[in-house]
Amino acid sequence: MKITSVRTAATAGHGMHLWVKIETDEGITGLGECVHGGAQSIAIIHHLRQHLIGRDPFQIDAIFEDLRRRHVFDGGFAGALITALTGIEIALWDLKGKAYGQPVYALLGGKFRDRVRVYADCQVEPSMEFDEIKRVVEHVLERGFTALKIDADIGAYTGDYRRGGGMVKDPFNYTADPWEHERMVKLVDMVTTAAGKAADVAVDVHTRLDVSSAIRLARDLEAFHLLWLEEPVPPENVDALREVKRATTTPICAGENLYLRHGFRDLIAKQAVDIVMPDIPKCGGLSECRKIANMAEIYYMPFAPHNVSSPIGTMASAHVCASVPNFLVLEFHWLYRDYWTTITQEQTDIIQNGYITIPDRPGIGVELNEQVARQHQYPGTTWFA
Repeated sequence: MKITSVRTAATAGHGMHLWVKIETDEGITGLGECVHGGAQSIAIIHHLRQHLIGRDPFQIDAIFEDLRRRHVFDGGFAGALITALTGIEIALWDLKGKAYGQPVYALLGGKFRDRVRVYADCQVEPSMEFDEIKRVVEHVLERGFTALKIDADIGAYTGDYRRGGGMVKDPFNYTADPWEHERMVKLVDMVTTAAGKAADVAVDVHTRLDVSSAIRLARDLEAFHLLWLEEPVPPENVDALREVKRATTTPICAGENLYLRHGFRDLIAKQAVDIVMPDIPKCGGLSECRKIANMAEIYYMPFAPHNVSSPIGTMASAHVCASVPNFLVLEFHWLYRDYWTTITQEQTDIIQNGYITIPDRPGIGVELNEQVARQHQYPGTTWFA
């Protein structure tokens, strides 16, 4: 079997969702999804396909590493190039599973669990009063989720950095002033009260704090027994993150802005977090993220992937989550998009009562409904060209 074509399309969802379709001379096709690579990743894939045509699609790790090393001076460590390779890698796994008549998890070494737990990223906004927050949380609980996440950082939704009295916070300053700090603590208090013991609560602050502000927040949130506090400081400085982690009993989670196992080495080896969270359809793909999970397991560190993908990328991530022992929970970020259940040919919700049951169908196990997906085609892109 040989690769005959590599095509891309893109839809709008949580930013751009980039699709990679790989076709072969035996008529078997694989589909991959990657996120946060932008138009750059489209151009990179179109450039890389000259090195893919005619190759054996089953040599997934070798293809990935060959293409990465060919472009080591063009960003072969992080960013759009790695995201582009991720889309290719996931498509190759889907293709290989279909060719062998096996689900991806079986090719990855089998599964530790039949289903994976999912948490809902829900839109609790800073301006909400308790009754509004309670309605949001109740909606999540009614869907069967036993875990949820909120964004607590100022301006997370609207970019509005105004505060009481009409004053404006400097959006470039990482220091949380007393007003901002108390607002975040109050928000967490309301959400955890609304959730009660029915759901675990995680809190994201999107790398927006400095070390002292992060430590103060984490300590003041200890009483709420959070699932985790996510990305309290910028990702560039692992030692700063470790300082936060060592100063609190609130679990610290990070990793969505890192790439490849090399990018996670210091984070894990220095034990700078309690929980590691790679974004599988962004940072290297299925093989690479299993390696990241295995590295984390050495330090008894749970694996809780970040995920903003459609059902295709989400299910691809779920195969990895099923195949590693230290999986904790997987993110779901499409709670408010009505085409979550229609963008696949199966026309069903892959999440049932807060869990994804891993399918035994060949490949990833779900297929893209191109008719629906094309209704959400990303502006300025071509469709599987």
